[in-house]
Amino acid sequence: MSQSKPYSAGIDVGTECVKAVIIDRQGVLLGSTVVPRRGYFQDRVTEAYAAVLDDAQVSEDQLEGICATGFGENCVPMATCALGEAACHALGAYHHYRDAMTVIDIGGRDPKAIHVSAEGRPQAIHTLRRCAAGIGSFLIFAARHLDVHPSRLQEMAAGAEEAADIGSYCSTFSGQDILERLRDGTPREEVALGCIQSIAERVVEIGRFEGTVRVTGGVAEYFPGVLIAIAQRLNVQIAAVPQPILAGALGAALWVFDDRRLFVRIQGVER
Repeated sequence: MSQSKPYSAGIDVGTECVKAVIIDRQGVLLGSTVVPRRGYFQDRVTEAYAAVLDDAQVSEDQLEGICATGFGENCVPMATCALGEAACHALGAYHHYRDAMTVIDIGGRDPKAIHVSAEGRPQAIHTLRRCAAGIGSFLIFAARHLDVHPSRLQEMAAGAEEAADIGSYCSTFSGQDILERLRDGTPREEVALGCIQSIAERVVEIGRFEGTVRVTGGVAEYFPGVLIAIAQRLNVQIAAVPQPILAGALGAALWVFDDRRLFVRIQGVER
């Protein structure tokens, strides 16, 4: 029997970034990287993999396995296994908080509400209609046209007297709303606030938020104002998990060491 190895890697290939982590068998994070997604997915995966090995000071032959997840999970040629992104975000959140919760994953693509049991198993997944996807991509588009760094979008919005009308039904139409508001001379601060409220309204529309609510994904990392707007609409306290952008990659790395393999069959509920 081959001897078990001390480390594992998780690679989360999103539409906006490739995230990679390396952990030990106790789940301690040894290295991580976030590579903005540009060009071919596999090129950024190779870049992220090399960077995380360097950051962790770990060699490839010390890895028990490499788990891929995310939109581009099939672009990870070095992967030894793969797991759906909802299950990975559930695992990543549960690693920090060992209790039942609703995990809201808000990344570059479609937001999800994931019900996680007290044992850390995802019980159900709820999503939005397809045309409302592209949450993170929409906010990056907004920040670019508002000429502000994404992490400062909330700071800009704080200066608004009122929110500009930015639709929430369709991402494409919402992007057009941004351009029209700027064409008409609407203050940038009001457009920024309208964008944040638009995203919050889309997430709240998912519904079915049960118990403690925690948030994962790049939007929680770079756009904290969205979480504030969601909490106000739900009238509940919500909080991001530590390093929320890495939650999916962390869950993937944890899956390598998980003997239960109970996350494979998950009830999916799509709206």
